Amino acid sequence: MVTGQSPAAASHPSAGKDRPSRTLRPGRVVGCPIDENTLLIVGLGRLVAGDVPVEFDGEQAETAFVSNWRLATPLPPATHGFAALLTIDHADRSLTKIRFGEGPASARYVFAPRPASIDQAAVLVAESGGAEAAPAIERLVDVLMSGDVSLRKIQAAATLLQTAGASDGFVELIGENQDGATFLQGWCHSMTPGRYRVSLVGNGTPVIAECGIASFPRTDAPDGASGFVGLIDPNEAVRAQDFEGLVFKGRPGWRHLAVHPRRRVVGPMETPEHIRSILLRTQSAPDVLLSLRSAANSFDGKETVSSLPYPVRMGIDDAYEADGGNLLISGWMLDPDERVAAVRLRRLGAAVRLDERWTRLERPDVSDSFSDEQQFTSALRGGHHTHGFVVHAKLPGGDDAATPLYLELMLRDSRRAFLPVKPTRVTSRSAALRQIGSIDPANWALSAIVDTQIVPFLSESGRSAPVVDTVLDTGSFYQDRSPPIVIGAGESEEDISPLLALLALDPETRRAPIVIAMPAERFQRQAACLGELVRFYRLSARLVSVTGTGDAYDLLEAGAQAVSSETIVLLSASLVPHGAGWYGKLVATEKTLRGSIVSPVLAYEDHSIRWAGTFTDDDNSNQPVVGRYAGYPLKAVTGMELTRIAAASLECCIMPRDALIRAGGFSGGYLGAQEKGLDFGLRLSRSGIDAYLLPSVQMWGCDDAPNPDAPAMAALVEEIDRKIFKRQWSPALPLEKPEKRSV
Repeated sequence: MVTGQSPAAASHPSAGKDRPSRTLRPGRVVGCPIDENTLLIVGLGRLVAGDVPVEFDGEQAETAFVSNWRLATPLPPATHGFAALLTIDHADRSLTKIRFGEGPASARYVFAPRPASIDQAAVLVAESGGAEAAPAIERLVDVLMSGDVSLRKIQAAATLLQTAGASDGFVELIGENQDGATFLQGWCHSMTPGRYRVSLVGNGTPVIAECGIASFPRTDAPDGASGFVGLIDPNEAVRAQDFEGLVFKGRPGWRHLAVHPRRRVVGPMETPEHIRSILLRTQSAPDVLLSLRSAANSFDGKETVSSLPYPVRMGIDDAYEADGGNLLISGWMLDPDERVAAVRLRRLGAAVRLDERWTRLERPDVSDSFSDEQQFTSALRGGHHTHGFVVHAKLPGGDDAATPLYLELMLRDSRRAFLPVKPTRVTSRSAALRQIGSIDPANWALSAIVDTQIVPFLSESGRSAPVVDTVLDTGSFYQDRSPPIVIGAGESEEDISPLLALLALDPETRRAPIVIAMPAERFQRQAACLGELVRFYRLSARLVSVTGTGDAYDLLEAGAQAVSSETIVLLSASLVPHGAGWYGKLVATEKTLRGSIVSPVLAYEDHSIRWAGTFTDDDNSNQPVVGRYAGYPLKAVTGMELTRIAAASLECCIMPRDALIRAGGFSGGYLGAQEKGLDFGLRLSRSGIDAYLLPSVQMWGCDDAPNPDAPAMAALVEEIDRKIFKRQWSPALPLEKPEKRSV
């Protein structure tokens, strides 16, 4: 309620406005552009009411609608006034003459040199028409509100009605609703209970919507007025802050309902309580009261599932929200009598149904927890324990962390119950790893959960790019001297110490600029030690602290962002060069293949091949083959020439820096590194970056050691990544066949 001023004392919104006076003169009309194609004309003369042919400046228009009235004070020789609405192109253009009608009975006028505003035109009609102005304006509004209604037409209709005294009351409270509906409360004279088609006045787009109205008694309302509540059907274009009033047609005719200058706007969490406080006193049609009751029982932040009088309960175990608003939720729902008709995830006007897409799994612990409660005892005798669920979903409109997220249970008797959801914002990779880590590897539902929930969740989630947090140069860092070597530091200082020693022993790399990227949480611990090593070896290095990293590839990407060189060398800290001179060979080869990406052979310490290029399958299926030479002796490829391949290895390569940036960086949808690197290599090839294998250069290293405490998890991660890769690259791109070149 608005306090401090009674509704009866509220002033008319148009009262007191300073309107420059305009006068009507015989033989002259005043033009008022309503919108781009609608013109209102006011003048003196006894024109025939209704549709009248018009001609202006020699141009024939279709017809004009004329509304006339007897002048309250005659202006001889004129005894009547008129207002005409017509549709023309560019209504705001300068016009000089107009003729109404045809033949001897036609009337000719000249336009006043200055057009009028809608406020001025409305005053001209009201003052000249006196008591007959109201029905004349009623007829004009009828035409304005028919056909295609623009925002300016609605605003013009509101101004005309206000000037004619057809204001019906005030809206004192506007409430937002979780379902997207808009709640109104105030007082009015002629809006009787029922459904109305209303036109909303505001600053946004034109809105015509259905509105259910219920009335209730109010002792503080003016004589003949009553209180009302209304519910405008869900409409994305209705914004409470932009809402200035509404135009509607009641039994007495067209009316305008203004928003009180001291109106109150409440959010979706407070609106249900306002509706509940007045609902029992309202009167209206059954369907209107039913919609109000539903709005009164909408989500207001409280959990209501546990208060249901049925054996229905629900709980959330984990809820994660990744970039782009992609959600991964796990929990349980106990519904042995199948009273729940639908489960939806909702967030202020957006909803997605979950029970049609979730994957169920057994949760005997839930059955045990309720086995002692009387209302569940008989229902749980069947021995069914499939109460758990895992589901991924994305609400329309993306993520909006400022609005509450909740589950809505729709029961078969039309009751609704709610369960708040408070998701943890993490990367999609972290969410997936936590979720699969919480499920027993022996669970029969795990395979279905991976296929129907985890893989789609990772594939559809947005990417959180690593961010450079701090840059610290140790010694003189000249990135333009030669292509910088970008290194992703590992879990501890020892990961990179041997590599730094080897770089210092090689005359070529000793003079090269080196970028060492590491996670921000380890930067403080590692920076001091690495700085000492760099100074000891007299290297030129830049230490980079990075946030939002998931693996070594993210560190390499961030390291590339920390320099501006045209060409960079990416090097994983898990690799060491097989002899000196590797850097010079890569740089020399890249200069002959400008704009390409060149990788060396990756080998194990036992001189067997770990990676020697990604090729196209020989069976013409165009499927990428990574391990063609894996396990072969290193000498099987050392005699090969420079070879064109389908995708390079990003663990060690020389490449154009802007190619990495333009390709959008590494994908955030993989849990491990192998498919993540292959995916990016293929995307580079698709973007037109040729890839080559340089067999004369070898780097030593080993695969990431799986966690001995969780071998099943490691196998599951590999399986998930393979499925994501297949989903992304099936059908695979037409990849290049091997091509050998001499450099």
